[in-house]
Amino acid sequence: MEITASAVKELRELTGCGMMDCKKALMENKGDVDKSIAYLREKGLAAAAKKADRIAAEGIVESYIHMGGKIGVLIEVNCETDFVAKTPEFKQFVRDLAMQVAASKPLYISKEDVPQNEIEDEKAILRAQALNEGKPEKIVDKMVEGRIQKHYATVCLLEQEFVKDTDKKVKDIITERIQVTGENISVRRFARYEMGEGLQKREDDFVSEVMKQTGK
Repeated sequence: MEITASAVKELRELTGCGMMDCKKALMENKGDVDKSIAYLREKGLAAAAKKADRIAAEGIVESYIHMGGKIGVLIEVNCETDFVAKTPEFKQFVRDLAMQVAASKPLYISKEDVPQNEIEDEKAILRAQALNEGKPEKIVDKMVEGRIQKHYATVCLLEQEFVKDTDKKVKDIITERIQVTGENISVRRFARYEMGEGLQKREDDFVSEVMKQTGK
């Protein structure tokens, strides 16, 4: 069954869930909106999305220093109450996010944070690459959109594969934590420092090292 963009948009407006989650729900329920809403609620996605508008003014700033002092990360993650912020589970969750930043080098938190001029420049490069590969003009734009999503998955923290469970994205991990705590949770900012950054040096596989430290 073909799921129309208008149906996905309608479900998204009703639940606040992401486009892909809404599309999947509609596909699972053969386009039935009411059943799709129930499906999303059962998975906790609708409840998590609705919490996104609630003020998260508490939280913690966590630091992570990579083995040997080569990389340092500071990250601020907000929640709604000091009670949740002080729990060991929340602190470990924030530390995992700091480790993610150390390993995967995101430049931004979300897609919305990427400057429009950067996206336009990237699209121009990707379009030129596709044409140079001999791709037909009529499919180039679709290819560019697909590749720009991969760009987001590289530079945006929320869109990256989670280093401790690559079957999930970072935003999925945050959604799961929202479901557990019942509070809105958001990454406010982060800073990543790498020793000798910008200087010519040996590249280490930090993702592999992080995985070893976590026992994965």
